[in-house]
Amino acid sequence: MSNKKTFSIGGIHLNKRKISALSPIQTAPLPEMVYIPVKQHIGSPAVFKVAKGDKVKVGTLLAEADGIVSANVHSSVAGEVIKIDELPDSNGYPETVIAIKTAPDDYEPEIDLSPDINRNITQTAEEIISAIRRAGVVGMGGAGFPTPVKTTVPDNKKADYLIINAIECEPYLTADGALMLEKAEQIIIGAKILNKALGIQNAVIAIDENKPQAIEKLTKITKSYVGVNVLVCKSIYPQGGERQLINAVTGREVPSGRLPIDTGCIVQNVATVYAVYEAVMKNKPLYERVLTVSGDKALTTPGNYLVRIGTPAEFVLDLAATNKSQIGKLLFGGPMMGTAAASLQTPVTKLTSGLLVLEEKDALKPEETCCIRCGKCAEICPVGLQPYVFASDLKRNDTSRLKQFHVMDCIECGTCAYSCPAKIPLLDYCKLGKYELKKQKQGH
Repeated sequence: MSNKKTFSIGGIHLNKRKISALSPIQTAPLPEMVYIPVKQHIGSPAVFKVAKGDKVKVGTLLAEADGIVSANVHSSVAGEVIKIDELPDSNGYPETVIAIKTAPDDYEPEIDLSPDINRNITQTAEEIISAIRRAGVVGMGGAGFPTPVKTTVPDNKKADYLIINAIECEPYLTADGALMLEKAEQIIIGAKILNKALGIQNAVIAIDENKPQAIEKLTKITKSYVGVNVLVCKSIYPQGGERQLINAVTGREVPSGRLPIDTGCIVQNVATVYAVYEAVMKNKPLYERVLTVSGDKALTTPGNYLVRIGTPAEFVLDLAATNKSQIGKLLFGGPMMGTAAASLQTPVTKLTSGLLVLEEKDALKPEETCCIRCGKCAEICPVGLQPYVFASDLKRNDTSRLKQFHVMDCIECGTCAYSCPAKIPLLDYCKLGKYELKKQKQGH
């Protein structure tokens, strides 16, 4: 019996297709133009601080957080603001962007560009959170929740676990794994920084067993850092789900309708933790990130790339020698939870963990047949839901059982749709059910 940790219910085993797992991080060159969205986070869009014709440097504040649940946005390049425009985001919705014509790199002077690793954490908890806020750090696993908010524990709550999500359970994606291999000590220092901000000494780097090189490297370095440890988790999807990871690491369950902090846990993605290190120890805003470019046949050189925020997806695909005539669908993220891009010009954001190219045959939805009541979707749901109920009811425009059967607890992992022998798009019905409940709550 395996002693590797995992969550208690559901889950599926996937072909991980980590074809770029050991590819070193390549620094992408500068595109001619970047298109930087003012909303790359959950919450209010940031408010413009620049206008057409303004000259900017790498790290210049372009848009300022509008309230607590918002995040600063910085320029990823030096150059001139050409226009403020709208482009489709990774969901296809129009998004306000700041278009900048790129010039040779010229950095804001406070950014520390030296390769030296800064290990001496002298900042107070308040100074740490302030630095993270200034740098515009958000959750980089995909959710985009502003990190300073997540790091500020409410007065009536207490954190006793900091869980670093290093699972990367989506097929194809390998950016986090590459980051851990090349920036392991900085990530561990980032965990120490967050420990200090939270007032604890209990950071656990939860990592998938399919990353043996990263496990070995992190384990070796953590021996020199009190309060940071490595925990190897079973390779099962969706192990990287926030609630599933809390259950795997601590054995605790996040109750329906409650937050992770209600169980004493804070979960941060490993790329976010690296961004925290850079913000606090290097005064570096979040203006670039590592992402995976992958696919089975359309790409000549899949790999992991350090890309400036606002870079058009097409520019990054060209770096991987993509045959664009073979693109049936471009996903931002992985095949299970990623979103289909409406345009190859959609820009990379703080939340873009990968660009996945699917061929036409893989992009088409399979033909749906009748539900055979096999119960597979309920058996493998990691939240314990019954997705077939939502599909059956919503097909009849019946929303009466959505709340009773906890549709809002769906984490949209896609295990139900993936496993359905009738090829029913169960995830779509779960999303529709959540949308209908939200409409009802708003009185529509």
